[in-house]
Amino acid sequence: MVTNSARLEYQFHVFLLNYLLPALDGDAKTMNFLQEVVDIMLAYIVESFDRSTKVIDFHYPNELLQRNNWELSDEPETLDDILISCRATLKYAIKTAHPRYFNQLSTGLDMVGLAADWLTSTANTNMFTYEVAPVFVLLEYVTLKKMREIIGWQEGRGDGIFSPGGAISNMYAMLLARYKMFPEVKEKGMSSAPRLVAFTSEHSHFSIKKGAAALGIGTESVICIKADERGKMIPSDLERRIIEAKQKGYVPFFVSATAGTTVYGAFDPLMAIADICKKHDIWMHVDGAWGGSLLMSRKHRWKLNGVERANSMTWNPHKMMAVPLQCSALLVREEGLMQSCNQMQACYLFQQDKQYDLSYDTGDKALQCGRHVDIFKLWLMWRAKGTIGFEAQIDKCLELSEYLYNKIKDREGYEMVFDGKPQHTNVCFWYLPPGVRYLEDKVEKMKRLHKVAPVIKARMMEYGTTMVSYQPQGDKVNFFRMVISNPAATFEDIDFLIEEIERLGQDL
Repeated sequence: MVTNSARLEYQFHVFLLNYLLPALDGDAKTMNFLQEVVDIMLAYIVESFDRSTKVIDFHYPNELLQRNNWELSDEPETLDDILISCRATLKYAIKTAHPRYFNQLSTGLDMVGLAADWLTSTANTNMFTYEVAPVFVLLEYVTLKKMREIIGWQEGRGDGIFSPGGAISNMYAMLLARYKMFPEVKEKGMSSAPRLVAFTSEHSHFSIKKGAAALGIGTESVICIKADERGKMIPSDLERRIIEAKQKGYVPFFVSATAGTTVYGAFDPLMAIADICKKHDIWMHVDGAWGGSLLMSRKHRWKLNGVERANSMTWNPHKMMAVPLQCSALLVREEGLMQSCNQMQACYLFQQDKQYDLSYDTGDKALQCGRHVDIFKLWLMWRAKGTIGFEAQIDKCLELSEYLYNKIKDREGYEMVFDGKPQHTNVCFWYLPPGVRYLEDKVEKMKRLHKVAPVIKARMMEYGTTMVSYQPQGDKVNFFRMVISNPAATFEDIDFLIEEIERLGQDL
């Protein structure tokens, strides 16, 4: 007679994809399956670095939905079907490791970082307590301390955490600044505080306003400060707007300076901003999500002079350091502030009578409960490259951007968006096809030029040869924003990009 429990056990194993672990005797089947998955991934990796392959096999959304059966079913599929799904997913994925993929600030694929990501998923744990993530918690402690030392905070003292991206790191900073000035808001809400205002550059990342919205401060309480023609915040305008806000009865509590703006790659004058923040007793945050990694370079770290005076800093190793996504750190100068700001002391996680040092239970200072292990890939890459390896990688990307700038600044058909050599790897330019280049009617010329970059970008994607971003900025029509963070890119790839833009745009 078959018992109900035996029947349930049998049904459970049937749904374990043909007896993969944890099914009994599932070892061999599991190893074979995972080896096939690894083979698929390795083939994709090799293909991603092959310049003769496409960056993207582009299809429109409706077409891609119809090409494969992406729907979920009630019944399990076979392992062969699962492998087919793996191949299809990578077939239509963007090859972000491709040497000619320049579309985003996060590009490239580091082999040590990839191995670390595989290991992280294998360990499959949570970062909230030392008891469930002992090694990872210690590695986060060691790495954050090293990053604070590089910023210039004495003996690396302070605090920090890895979060799900720069936008969340920036919001953490705003949350801490508010708590530092008005700790009662944590329990009593915004009604217990006066009208708070924050300040940031008009070229800053949208996450500053998004953070203000999420925290109940409101986007109208974020005052955008004028930037100069290179995209840097103008300190005199910052001080003027702070004084103006005070005269209206508002309370300035937060200034976010940017080290590497998203579009222009500009570095705000941190020393002058620090002077103003000190004078008016305002929390100074540096959004270095894009440019913070230049601290690793002896040649370029001067661009962040004054960062050591900040109260907090966002730094995304998944950008210029090419750590696999996601890897974003918030660094805080004051130790203990994150804990007092965010802790809820849940007794089912953060028991006070554990046998080890409870300062390593970092989960209560985070907004999240479940927190992904983002540290291991950065730590392992740092071990593999050393600081000098990261420095060489960053210097190379900046050298490539200077090469592009020098090639197109006086080339026929190109016009720079702003004068002078870029501070970061952002190279912003218009390409003027022959049909637009000689138009005398300026209004018509700008109208047609606005359409050039989107058409060329669409053709890039349809041919699959390369990808580079574009956007308007203020009153400027669409222009290309080239960014270089991929260590695989070479001078030949820059030459190819220029030739490809001209080829795809010659008839416009």
